[in-house]
Formats: sequence, structure tokens, C-alpha cells
Amino acid sequence: MSKDITYEQAVKRLEEIVSALEKNDVALDEALALFEEGTKLSRLCTEMLQNAKQKITEIEK
Repeated sequence: MSKDITYEQAVKRLEEIVSALEKNDVALDEALALFEEGTKLSRLCTEMLQNAKQKITEIEK
């Protein structure tokens, strides 16, 4: 997973993954791969939000 991905791109991809998994029309192997990708994207988004929050806190000081 590229660290060059933007927050917006990561969220869009997460939405695509959730949609695909909700349809229940993917094979188990593909579902597991999508779940793994989604988990990584979720962690990345959380990290990006934490970094943004930290920057805002520093700016406000």
C-alpha cells in the first residue's frame, strides 16, 4: 500500500471495498484480500487523521 495515497482516495477505496463485500458475490479468497486491504486503509486513514489533529493542536498553541 502506497503512503502517497491521499485521505480522500483511501476513503473512496474503502467505500468500494465495503460495497463489494456487502454484495456477497466475491469468492472467499477475494473477500479476504479485500478485507485485508480495507484494514490497512482504515489504519492509514486513522493515522492521517491523528497527524492532522496533531498539526491543528500545534497551530493553535
